[in-house]
Amino acid sequence: MVSAPPPFDFHGWRVLVAGGSRGIGRSIALGFAQAGAAVSICARGAAALEETRLRIAAHDVTVHAQSVDLAQATAIQAWVDDAASALGGIDVVVNNASGYGFRDEDEDWLANFNVDLMAAVRASRAALPHLAGSAHPCILHTSSISALRPRPGGPSYAAMKAALSHYTTSQAQALASRRIRVNAIAPGSIEFPGGLWDQCRKDDPTRYAEVLAKIPFGRYGTPAEVAHAALFLASPWAGWITGQTLVVDGGQLLAG
Repeated sequence: MVSAPPPFDFHGWRVLVAGGSRGIGRSIALGFAQAGAAVSICARGAAALEETRLRIAAHDVTVHAQSVDLAQATAIQAWVDDAASALGGIDVVVNNASGYGFRDEDEDWLANFNVDLMAAVRASRAALPHLAGSAHPCILHTSSISALRPRPGGPSYAAMKAALSHYTTSQAQALASRRIRVNAIAPGSIEFPGGLWDQCRKDDPTRYAEVLAKIPFGRYGTPAEVAHAALFLASPWAGWITGQTLVVDGGQLLAG
């Protein structure tokens, strides 16, 4: 959750966050809600989805939550249409979900292709008719610093995040004439309860320490720090920014 009052006012805005029930997506959804936006989230896990819905509702904003398998095109279309109806339109779409496939197996490649890449393509496509009616339309994708350098482990994850970053630039160019801005955020290693690095700290403390040693700021990032970047990129303060991937990593990429 955003730890300080956000410097932006999103009252009257309608925001969709795919993969919004935990971690980075949850913080982004809560950040927009804290700033006054109506928010729709989707995810597969019902318990986390409901818990986050209640946290968003506590900010006294309109909230919509729907259980969705983001690997399914028809489910994405239904969520976007239902969310637009519940919120009264769409201003911002945040594509944050991941298939979290890290093996060099067909199953992992397909999971990442369907969720990291195609879910973003499909949600964007479904939202375009609704974004056309917005005064400040914006699409945000969650990429990764893994997209920006070779990765010996998790090639399928890195490759699909790289494809997502490239899609960001192509999509931004295609939609610029319609004044729809498109940007991505590339987080570094982000730690939160139940997340990958939290689990790594418990199961593989040696690797956890090795990665930590490569982060110049000397700590893992937090979901709220990624949410801060998302709110900025969606805001009018970033109104002349499109087609960019913003790295949020405490200098991790600089260390190689």
